[in-house]
Amino acid sequence: MKVRDITHFLDTMAPPSLQESYDTIGLLVGDPETACTGILCCLDVTDAILDESLKNGCNLIVAHHPLIFGGIKQVNANEQTGRLIIKAIQHNISVYAIHTNLDNMLEGVNGKMAKRLGLSQCSVLLPKSGVLKKLITYVPVAQVEQVRTALFLAGAGQIGQYSECSFSSKGEGTFKAGIAASPYVGKVGVRHTENEVKLELIYPFYLEADLLTALNTAHPYEEVAYDLVPLTNTNQEVGAGLIGQLPAPLTPDEFLKRICEVFKTPLVRHTTLLNQPIHKVALCGGAGSFLISAALRAGVQAFITADLKYHDFFKAAAKLVLADIGHFESEQFTIDLLQERLAEKFPTFAVLKTSVSTNPVNYLWHK
Repeated sequence: MKVRDITHFLDTMAPPSLQESYDTIGLLVGDPETACTGILCCLDVTDAILDESLKNGCNLIVAHHPLIFGGIKQVNANEQTGRLIIKAIQHNISVYAIHTNLDNMLEGVNGKMAKRLGLSQCSVLLPKSGVLKKLITYVPVAQVEQVRTALFLAGAGQIGQYSECSFSSKGEGTFKAGIAASPYVGKVGVRHTENEVKLELIYPFYLEADLLTALNTAHPYEEVAYDLVPLTNTNQEVGAGLIGQLPAPLTPDEFLKRICEVFKTPLVRHTTLLNQPIHKVALCGGAGSFLISAALRAGVQAFITADLKYHDFFKAAAKLVLADIGHFESEQFTIDLLQERLAEKFPTFAVLKTSVSTNPVNYLWHK
């Protein structure tokens, strides 16, 4: 097992193309051809995490937060990031970050939070646009089902909660094979007319390479005609935040107590509690103030997130309960998500969760 085998799976789990423009993800330190001896999953890369990795014989750290964030001009021991990079290299430890690309997956960071809360009927709060494309191809009538099925298996045809979506229309295609061609039907040098089906399917752009491989493998023609069309439709499976339904309505007090229990926090910063039951909830792991307006539009009674500033609380406009549970607290179960997915994919391999809390925030209770 090499490092690249692990990182390739992580890239399929949360495609790097879904990262935000400001982010730094992927294999940040290390050689992808190195043999992997074990994986340690964590939120942040610190000295304690590197020491734990060494102690447990894990030479690949999979972290949610990137060790290298933004531009870096120097790598030296006088600066924290540089010191950690040097230590990782000295001990042949690779470091991989899976950050905003995992945030933007419905079954990612927010999906894990939702499961802990018991939310159902979950959907993306702010779906991304510009993520979808349409594949149009032309197939002989007799082979259209085998091509359609191959494209479905490669990930095409998913629209919201519906799979295997496609559209087809019949027509005639013409072509004349050149002297060096080996046509599936027709003769070299003679124009041929074939009854064909125009097949159209929607797909997320990051699956394009796999889709074209499937198309060319399943299609009978030597040269496959197809069009790739960018769409402005939103992808309901990809984007920021999440909305879901509680198993049963809770009073605001009950809801806050539930949050404290689930996210293991003694403190929740929140807006004025409203005189209405809470049953529809929005959430966003990490800093989610940019989603307050989307939560208001969605008609939720509460929005759970972190890193809210003073003026952010005014944006609730007495229409929902804003609850800031802390950055680490909101993302802590991402460690479980990474460990579970990696252990499921590589069941005979050592995939560990960190036992170190990297939360830099402490609380003092004073009466």
